[in-house]
Amino acid sequence: QVQLVESGGGLVQAGGSLRLSCAASGRTFNRDAMGWFRQAPGKEREFVAAISWGGASSYYTDSVKGRFTISRDNAKNTVYLQMNGLQPEDTAVYYCVAASNTLTMREGRGEYWGQGTQVTVSS
Repeated sequence: QVQLVESGGGLVQAGGSLRLSCAASGRTFNRDAMGWFRQAPGKEREFVAAISWGGASSYYTDSVKGRFTISRDNAKNTVYLQMNGLQPEDTAVYYCVAASNTLTMREGRGEYWGQGTQVTVSS
């Protein structure tokens, strides 16, 4: 059974940092693009970041560029999202996603999804 399990969410003050992790199991994802989406209350789910299977390419939505960094460790079948300079508008449930390529994710789609981890940023 394929599973993506997120961890690292929590409550942080504005300006603070969190590091999300996503551990994949059930099969290896080292030939898949990995990424993160988020969904804030009352809003549609949105793409946040994606990284290519080898880690050479990464993509971010404009609102997180310069603040968030996506990385992966294929040996551990894990992807990370380092979030710095968090703002209240970053409050959302963050979902780990796997797909065959980063374009799929940038178009708002994914093939495997985690259950999500809550990130709350207080002002």
